[in-house]
Formats: sequence, structure tokens, C-alpha cells
Amino acid sequence: MIVKILKASGSDFHGVHYNDKKVEKGSGELMLMKNFPSFINENSSQEGVRNYFKSISKNERVKNPQFHAVVSTKFQKHHKEELTDVAKDFMQEMGYGKQPYIVVFHSDTENNHVHIVSTRIKKETGKKIDDSYERLKAQKALADILEKRYGISSEEKLEKLLNYQIGSLKQLEILLERNGFTLTKNTNDENGFAVLKNGVKLKTIYGNQISFTPNSDNARNKQLKAILIKYKNLCSNKVFKVEDNRKQQAKLPEEKHQEDWKPKIEFESELQKKLRDIFGLDIVFHHKDGQKPFGYSVIDHKSGKVFKGSDIMKMNDLFELTDEKIDKKLFESLKDYNLYDNQSKQILIQHLREKNPKSEVEDFMLFETKKIKNKELFNTIKNEVKDYVKTQKNKDVHLIKSEEGKYFVIHSKLHYVGALESLIGEKAYQHFILPHHNQERIVEAQKETISKELNESIKDLVFQFSKSSGSSGKDPAEDELKKRRKRRKQ
Repeated sequence: MIVKILKASGSDFHGVHYNDKKVEKGSGELMLMKNFPSFINENSSQEGVRNYFKSISKNERVKNPQFHAVVSTKFQKHHKEELTDVAKDFMQEMGYGKQPYIVVFHSDTENNHVHIVSTRIKKETGKKIDDSYERLKAQKALADILEKRYGISSEEKLEKLLNYQIGSLKQLEILLERNGFTLTKNTNDENGFAVLKNGVKLKTIYGNQISFTPNSDNARNKQLKAILIKYKNLCSNKVFKVEDNRKQQAKLPEEKHQEDWKPKIEFESELQKKLRDIFGLDIVFHHKDGQKPFGYSVIDHKSGKVFKGSDIMKMNDLFELTDEKIDKKLFESLKDYNLYDNQSKQILIQHLREKNPKSEVEDFMLFETKKIKNKELFNTIKNEVKDYVKTQKNKDVHLIKSEEGKYFVIHSKLHYVGALESLIGEKAYQHFILPHHNQERIVEAQKETISKELNESIKDLVFQFSKSSGSSGKDPAEDELKKRRKRRKQ
């Protein structure tokens, strides 16, 4: 979960207007209105809410009184009610607990998130709430909230990591970075290092406090080598580049050319993920300037040690290095799909290439996972797929026909791939796949009926014609045949 303080935009409280438009379009939902007088409620117009904010925010010294923050979770990890509760706690931690504010849930992106709009002017005193170091305060506030709500303690986690057996300062830096911390030189003390979490300093450590112990655990080395060899043959060992351009993409157009910028580079492999998920072995590739890795380290969370990879197994014997690359944002979304076998992988690749023929995604970039969507999400997927089959209206739902003729569903927003029949039921599925066949049968039956009716009409016309000409109503051709037979006998 992350928090972002949006840039101030004058005194017009545009955030209210922005969120109201989202609600009107059906991609936003008003979750909470807090500390407003009774005449301002969920039935009030956005103009009424904005005017109220303006009326209590009159301070000539403050040009940008609007407070606008976004609390976001990774994909669908937290639902709208959870995010709303976090937003309430966040406003309390930031000193806005008694201020009027609105919380609006947005459902128009892959990541569930809420927008919070309030005023920086205290309604009781007309004075400004202190906003110095606001972004750092926001990070600290959210970290404290997550710790209280979910038991996530950054301090405890850091202390545990600092007790790992390491062989160099570089290994310590790698260890901390892989776990969300940053190790920097202390500007005030050349012997000190600051440990940061989301830009907030948690601890200062000194060189004499860091113990470097070269690894000599040969027994564990052998165990790790056996694990690596076994799983190399069970999943893909191909290594590819992941480019993170999100920081640059988030900048305003005028900011993008102000400084030299390079994407953050990582290297990934399905084998790497398997080892981390099953054994707690975190493999970190070493590279320079985005070139192919030249080495790797192994963080062994089970033993609390960091190993030099080559001491266990040579990198080229373990991994296959490729020239392929993928965007970080896309890669993260693909990892969230429930890919349970090779067929589901191929269906997803087929969808991606139909959507974009130049798709950069290769099958070894899709990691098999047994991840199951929670009941709430699965029911949402089922309902939306059923509606789509009836209406063909949902930009997030896509139907893919396999080479065997079986239909699958891709839900691009909720990151789901699965068989259509399992979602809509056998009867509805048969009706879906056979409408054209049934239509052909109907057309043939109609043609047969028309043909019979036409023949009956022709016979009736012939009868009526012969009757009007004085004949007995028999077929004229039959009479002519009898006459010819009579002449032959004579």
C-alpha cells in the first residue's frame, strides 16, 4: 500500500470536481463524508461541497488550501472498505482528523485506490495546518497505520536483517534493498550510514557495528546446490531484463527533459521466483548499466546468510541469459494472473498478441502460479462474464478461442484467465458455442417448410386451371399421356 500527496491546485478545490466526475461516470464511489455540517451530505451537489470548503478556507496567506491525497493498494489486494478505514486512520495521523473531508473510491484502474480531499485551513481557527515535510510525514503515517492494522513493523524487520551473516558492505546493501530499505552514507558522519524506508530515516548504523563474516558453511552450500539443480529442470531458467519507467512516466511533460534519466533495471527468471516462494532463497543478479548479469548473490532467509552465487554454482550453469526485455508495469500485472498450467499461459499470450501484434511478452516471462482469486473477486468475475456473454459490453472482458475450439476468458483488470464454461455453466456455454449451428438448422427447416408450401400452391394452381378449362381437374400431362397410348393401340 502506498500514499501520494497530489500537487496543490489553487483555491478552487478542483479535487471535489474531479472525484464527482468519476462518480458520475460510474468509475467512482463516495465512501465517506466526515466532519461536515448536516446541510452538507451525500446528497449535496459538488458545487455545494466546494463552496463549503471555500467558505472555511479563507486565509490570504494560503494560496493552495486544498489537501488531496491518494492511498493505493497493489491491484486488488485490499477492497474499498479496507482502503476507506485506512484513509480515516491516515487523516487522523496527519492531523486532519477533525477536518471536513471526503473519501472516494476509484475503480477505473488495475489498482484499487481512494482519493481524499480536505482543506489545510483549520475550520475552528482559520490557521493553516503545518504541511512542512508533508510527503515524508505521509509515508511515516501510512507505515505506522499498516503496522498497527496488519502487524507490519519496519523496525522489527530491519533489526532481523541486520543480524544476517554477510561478507561485505555490498552484501548488506543488497540485503536491505531487496527488503524495501535504502542504505546511504550519513552526511554528518563519514563512519555512519542511514537506513531509510520510503524516504524516512529509521536508523543510523556505524561501521564498527557491522560484522563481516566470510561464509564457510559448506554443508548449506551443498544443500543449496542440490536445490538449484533440481528446480532448474522443473521450470524456466531463462533470465530477462525488466525496465521500470514508472518514475519518468509520472512526471509532468515539462519535467521529463530537465535531467538525464535512466530506467531502473532488474533481471528476473521463473526459476528465481520459484526458489524464493518455496525455499525463501532470494537470488539477486548483479549487472552494470543494464547489461547482462555478470554474477549473482543468494539471500538465504532460512539460515539468515548471504552467499556469493559462484560459491554455490556458476551462473552460466544455472541460468540462461537472454536479450529479451519487458516493461515493469506490465510484468507486475502479468505476475498477478492465475496461471495454473501451460495452456493458461498460451491463452494469455494469444490475447496479448491479438491486442498488440508487437507484444514483447514471451512465454518464459509468464510465471506459473496456483494463486486463487478470493471469493469476492471470483464472484465479480463470474457476474461480469455472464453479463458480457449477453451484452458484449465490457472493455475488461475478452473471449479467446483456443486451437482446440474451446473458449477461454481473460479479465484484464482483475487479472484472471480461465475456461468460459466454468464461469457461466454447461447449459449457457452450449447455448453460446452453438447459436450459429442452431440458426442453420432453423434456416433449413424454414426452407423445407417454404418448399412444401410452394409445391402445394403449384398443385392447387394446376387443379384450378384444369377445372376452369372444363377438365376433370386432373393433371393435363397425364391426359396427354393417355391419348398417346390410345393412338398406339389403334
